[in-house]
Amino acid sequence: MVLSGVGFLSAQDGNVNDYIFENSKSLSELWELDEAHQSGTFLISSYKPIYFTIAKYSSDTNKNPISERSEAMLPEPIGLNTLESKFQISLKTKIFHNVFWGKGDLWAAYTQRAHWQIYNDALSRPFRELNYEPEIIVNFPVRYSFLGWTGRMLGAAFVHESNGRSEPLSRSWNRMVFHAGFENGDWQVMLRPWFRIPAGKDDNEDIMDFIGRGEASVIYDLGGQRFRATVRHSLRFGDKSKGSVQLDWSFPIVKNFSGHIQFFDGYGETLIDYNHRQTTIGIGVSLIN
Repeated sequence: MVLSGVGFLSAQDGNVNDYIFENSKSLSELWELDEAHQSGTFLISSYKPIYFTIAKYSSDTNKNPISERSEAMLPEPIGLNTLESKFQISLKTKIFHNVFWGKGDLWAAYTQRAHWQIYNDALSRPFRELNYEPEIIVNFPVRYSFLGWTGRMLGAAFVHESNGRSEPLSRSWNRMVFHAGFENGDWQVMLRPWFRIPAGKDDNEDIMDFIGRGEASVIYDLGGQRFRATVRHSLRFGDKSKGSVQLDWSFPIVKNFSGHIQFFDGYGETLIDYNHRQTTIGIGVSLIN
């Protein structure tokens, strides 16, 4: 197995010159949880899915984003289209292996999501929102049984996320995220509760009341297809019950070059939309799942 470009490539049919992009990976492969999958340190590998959404429709484009507890606002709404494109790039590298009493690994990761008004000629096709998300991750390989599932990893991460903009459009937060990963045949489950680290200057201090206080992600692989459901929730009830659900379906087109359909409903598809509810659906291509 060798690394080329943004993804791992695998030899096929015994011919070392015949490579295809890898598509779906187990937790053991993705996080090198056993000796058979060790690749060493400082090698770039995929983290979250890498995809390009050619067209994404929103039921309610956020033309006048306002932070919930701020008086800063735009002088007038932005003339955004309901149709745009979106892409996500996400990579990681292992920095240290068998640290923390010889039991864990230290990783660095980076994810970037872009929402691009590519069909908006009136505004010169701008990027509506860019979200930057670097992480430092401590991960411990484990193996235990729980309700018929196999627990494969436990850990925590320091995560910073921001959109790199000035007021009144600035949004950012820091959080500690804990995770537990489980496998059962073609199924994977990842549980990720988190808490926010307070900041001196806060432009969206109520973000967890909308985006949520944790997420659960369920993945099912069927042949070359991958189905993923991700749910976030504020862990509040009544009028304060908020969050989101995202459904992803990737399916092979040519070898491991896959089509990708994504459905989202709720709050926080982007940081600028953290307190804005919308329903979106997009279609595009997936390079790495």
